[in-house]
Amino acid sequence: MDINGVTAVVSGGASGLGAATTRALLDKGAHVFILDRDEARGKELASELGSRVDFVHTDVTVEEQVREALSTAASAGNLRIAVNCAGIGIGRRVIDRSGEPHDLESFDRVLRVNLFGTFNVMRFAASQISKQEPLEHGERGVIVNTASIAAYDGQIGQLAYSASKGAIVGMTLPAARDLSAVGIRVLTIAPGIMDTPLLGQLPDQIRAALAAGVPFPHRLGTPEDYASLLLEMVRNGYLNGEVVRLDGSLRMAPK
Repeated sequence: MDINGVTAVVSGGASGLGAATTRALLDKGAHVFILDRDEARGKELASELGSRVDFVHTDVTVEEQVREALSTAASAGNLRIAVNCAGIGIGRRVIDRSGEPHDLESFDRVLRVNLFGTFNVMRFAASQISKQEPLEHGERGVIVNTASIAAYDGQIGQLAYSASKGAIVGMTLPAARDLSAVGIRVLTIAPGIMDTPLLGQLPDQIRAALAAGVPFPHRLGTPEDYASLLLEMVRNGYLNGEVVRLDGSLRMAPK
């Protein structure tokens, strides 16, 4: 798919992986709508990047906000790309050191944002993209979701996060099969240890140790690595129903 001239939405698009994706899509000629809860950061990025980037305040867990955001993006015309980058994580064991069980509230919150939020954006994006005129080979658009290698190599304390990302992996193929009837591809990126603002809060020695644990290259992944893969997924029309690990061949240890 030629990115130039299309409209795209990026949930979590105001920072980290989402911001890099917003910039990459804009650079290739897309009109990008940032969907994010962080109004200050979202408006600041949209203002910085210019007239082809719009910010829509969106909590991906709120059905009506997602519906309205996708409707707004569709009104710009030629909506063909949706990228899900919004997500959160926590650290909780099934039981803690004193034997107390994992609280249900925080588990539910992670699933609600990471899984239900992804599904919310995917379903409303698919509805709007399905209304576009078909391109070559009948393609109307592409949806790219974000999982994590924690879907496969969940570490101690990552129960909720791993469950949410594993479910995103599990949705990929059936969603691609569902949407094949209307020419929409569905793909998922499973990043490893990425150098996002959250990771940037760690001390340098811890960041260096994390980077050294990556087999090759011996560095943290960058948001730009993610965005580069995202662009190829959009452009390559034969990629569909697949989850791609972006991790330097890292397989995470228990902790």
